[in-house]
Amino acid sequence: MKKHVMAAALLCCAAPAYAAHPLVTDDTGTQGAGGWQVECTTGFSSNRENDGGIRIKERETEAAMVVSYGISEGIDIVAGLPYLWYQVKENQLVTADESGIGDMTLELKWRFCENEKNGFSLALKPGISLPTGDADKGLGTGRVTGGAVLIATKEFGPLTLHANAGYHRNAYELDEDSSSCNKDIWNASFAGEYAVSDKLRAVADIGIETAEERGSRTHPAFVVGGLIYSVTENFDFDLGIKGGLNDAEPDTAVLLGVAVRFN
Repeated sequence: MKKHVMAAALLCCAAPAYAAHPLVTDDTGTQGAGGWQVECTTGFSSNRENDGGIRIKERETEAAMVVSYGISEGIDIVAGLPYLWYQVKENQLVTADESGIGDMTLELKWRFCENEKNGFSLALKPGISLPTGDADKGLGTGRVTGGAVLIATKEFGPLTLHANAGYHRNAYELDEDSSSCNKDIWNASFAGEYAVSDKLRAVADIGIETAEERGSRTHPAFVVGGLIYSVTENFDFDLGIKGGLNDAEPDTAVLLGVAVRFN
């Protein structure tokens, strides 16, 4: 049963969503016509709980590559592919241990509104998830899914704020996943970036989304704090810590990433 619950958590959080790592909340920025960005990220999360005297420990690792290409000044195509690993222990007995590639995502980010005078912009980011992950191992849904995110960005000098509101419709190949997971996933988040210097930005993020398990009234909520350091204008390194604000979210996660941009 615990293996199935962990797999459900991976599946139901599979909505496409890529931001300036380590932020979860996306921004309206695009690469510009002919511009490329390659991001390589990884995250290590852990969670402990006690269920009727059974000590349960969950660990999850995700490594992902995300490639963005600007087909015009305000439109990007974004493709991402994750590699997932998770393990569940009950009283030191391993009850689940799976790894492999997850579902590939394809997205289109369209910045449809921009006011340079007041630093405000809006973007829409529809996307689909392709069933490249093994549904039997809990690494994918087994079917094509889709959704969209509305993104707002506002600049206040060295401070930049971002807000997201999104919806994703999941579909499942396996009957057990379909019966235990919510198909309609809503999410909302809010983030801020502060330019400490020309090279260093401090970032923070907070958000919530629909619970992955059907019937659950505890919706996963998180908070993120981190730093983004620009080694050069086109090369960033980032570090973040993500914490769960309730029992539905893993206790802690360490986030690392690099981003390279070129034309």
